[in-house]
Amino acid sequence: MPMIGWGLFPILTGKFGGKPVNQILGTTYGTLIFAIVVAVARQTPMLGGKEFLFTFLSGAFWSMGQILVFYAFAEMGVSRTMPVSTGFQLVGASLWSVFVLGEWASGSAKLIGFSAIVLIIFGVYLTTFSEQKLPKEDGGMNAVKGVLLVACAEIGYLGYSAFPQGVKVSGFEAFLPQALGMAVVATIFAVATRQNRSEKPFSTKSSYTNIISGFFFAFAALTYLISARPSVNGLATGFILSQMNVVIATLGGIYILHERKTHKEMAFIVAGLVLVVIAGIVTTLL
Repeated sequence: MPMIGWGLFPILTGKFGGKPVNQILGTTYGTLIFAIVVAVARQTPMLGGKEFLFTFLSGAFWSMGQILVFYAFAEMGVSRTMPVSTGFQLVGASLWSVFVLGEWASGSAKLIGFSAIVLIIFGVYLTTFSEQKLPKEDGGMNAVKGVLLVACAEIGYLGYSAFPQGVKVSGFEAFLPQALGMAVVATIFAVATRQNRSEKPFSTKSSYTNIISGFFFAFAALTYLISARPSVNGLATGFILSQMNVVIATLGGIYILHERKTHKEMAFIVAGLVLVVIAGIVTTLL
């Protein structure tokens, strides 16, 4: 379920368009609406104290990371950004869950798990292959800047995954405070952006059409919170499985958003995605 929701999410933001500030506003407001509906329908009690703080910070960190990824989309396109983002996130979340949370406890589990991570990273590397550097006016992409943005975004994504593991709450309990954290950071970013008079994030259509993107993200986020609990898949396995969204997002960027690829580039992309899927299946055996 996270694979489907997070796979379609960047494709929808690409379709609805807008600048990063419009995309983050729409996404977080859509997520907050979704979270409120779920909380009311389930009559989920509101968290307090440390539990609220940690889940709120989880959402806040995600927004900070996602803003940078939206800028990376503008530099590299969805089909190149998503595999790179997946690679960074897999390394960070897996190392955290294994060395801090003690998952993959046995030696054989560690060997298989880290081998799967290496396979995924290699698969991601294949998807970034480019035959030629296109000029910007012909759709060229600033790969170096884009990769640096995604690398910095990893700090936010790691906080998004790690903070909920520090408290004993269910996915449904964590969901609304997390969505509040996302929306607060997005609103602060939008207010700061308004200092530039040409930017009007609160009166731009794409800020509101991207609320639909937020519904898809919210669906993925809620199901991921449930999946990543120790009693279900755990953070390491649950996170790696969720990152199979790279298959949908990469192919969607090519075929739906029409990000051009040569025949040789497509061969590398398909080979890389196959390796990612195989490695993801292996981790489910741990």
